[in-house]
Amino acid sequence: MIKLISLADMITLTNAVFGFLALLLVFTGELHLAAIFIFLGLLADGLDGYVARYLGTGRIGEYFESLADVLSLSVAPLLLLYVTYKNVLAKGGWQVPLILVILVLSLVCTLIRLSSFSVLKDPHFFLGLPTSVSALFLVALSMVKPDLVVVIPVVMVLAVAMISPVRFPKPGLRLNITTAVLILLVILLYGMYNNIIVYILLVALLLYVVAGPIYLWMQKRPYGKTA
Repeated sequence: MIKLISLADMITLTNAVFGFLALLLVFTGELHLAAIFIFLGLLADGLDGYVARYLGTGRIGEYFESLADVLSLSVAPLLLLYVTYKNVLAKGGWQVPLILVILVLSLVCTLIRLSSFSVLKDPHFFLGLPTSVSALFLVALSMVKPDLVVVIPVVMVLAVAMISPVRFPKPGLRLNITTAVLILLVILLYGMYNNIIVYILLVALLLYVVAGPIYLWMQKRPYGKTA
């Protein structure tokens, strides 16, 4: 079995390990460290794609990546967000069942998206919101801790967007590097300067979610049909 694993798959394995460590840290109450490991998993997730394109991937690459992404880009961020608001949820009220439904919805949408990604992938755009963008949003929200009245609709929109027919642009190398640098700055500067770097990340993500589809629509490129 080991012979089936390529270098890209090893990076994917690192992504899964980071996700697992994040879960353990959430259970022990180390939410800041958990967020860092999720961010590291996101960086590994981006890196394995580049390695796979240039060096190729193993026969189990696509299946391996989906399994790792479910752990690090969905289960870990959702659990982190839930535990972040556990004190509020402990008081009861209408928000408790609603947030549980929304979190389950996000998990289901992630499973649907990741399982269908290889079938619907296109070289020019993402069909539906990338799981990594949703994960970044969830972790950033857990860091700034807005009111649940804000969190609930945001998580719901992100979940539905992942399985929607909306097209989102594929970032180029420069934009991916910029995003990676921004993630590293969040890791290094979290808690400093009133968390301004986390808000910058949230604004950048919001611009991608809102302006990305508009940009593709304005381009009117002949993408052709998706599988």
